[in-house]
Amino acid sequence: MNNSASEAGFSDLIASELPYLRRYSRALTGSQSRGDKYTVATLEMLLKDRSPFDNEDPVKVNLFKCFHAIWTTTGQQFSEPDDSLRGRAEGLLAKLTANSREALLLRTIEEFSLDQIAKIMQIDVEEARRLITAANTELAESVKGRVMIIEDEPIIAADLTAIVSDLGHEVTGVARTHKEAIELADEATADLILADIQLADNSSGIEAVNELLQKMDVPVIFITAFPERLLTGDRPEPAFLISKPFQEAQVQSAVSQAMFFASTATLKN
Repeated sequence: MNNSASEAGFSDLIASELPYLRRYSRALTGSQSRGDKYTVATLEMLLKDRSPFDNEDPVKVNLFKCFHAIWTTTGQQFSEPDDSLRGRAEGLLAKLTANSREALLLRTIEEFSLDQIAKIMQIDVEEARRLITAANTELAESVKGRVMIIEDEPIIAADLTAIVSDLGHEVTGVARTHKEAIELADEATADLILADIQLADNSSGIEAVNELLQKMDVPVIFITAFPERLLTGDRPEPAFLISKPFQEAQVQSAVSQAMFFASTATLKN
């Protein structure tokens, strides 16, 4: 294989995993813009040095390992000016066990094994396990709020309601359509929206959320079977995505992360 073909093959492998790195980085930082800055920095590093990929680990593991090398060496800092709300979020962040959110997101949202998390974060497996346990406990205790659920499948809506309630949050109600979502928002304020993409009347959950965000400034978690379709970089995108079919731990993690960053950007970022 010639160099150009090898170059193209490597680029294709990175491109196939890039949407998931972007999903992870924005969930970690709380917004599209901050997350994408770290993703771009990771890609720039790879242009200069591919040696981190000279092993038998999966491309996704090596890509995330490169990201974490940058994330940790930059002090895990947000690059945008603080406001009072952002300051509140960072104040909460300072109280959490160091690196615990990273481990939790890698496990629940990206579904890496404990061994892979250990490689990505350059720690041992038991430390990865400890960090995940700490994050689950600390995030669940840090912020309580009110959650609106937009979901047209009754069984899924019931599952989501139970998961959210078990975390200690209040569910303001469940909307099955765009119209019901708008009506529910008028009846009860929410601190977080949990929304499906396709609704009962064939209306768009994204359109419903966009309309809601004209009235309220809250984080949004989208549920979709095709997360890569919302991670193209072509338009403002959600900071938090859950893939279908989802596990309870994924919803717990996403809700806790989003509620933690209750002041950060969502689709309007």
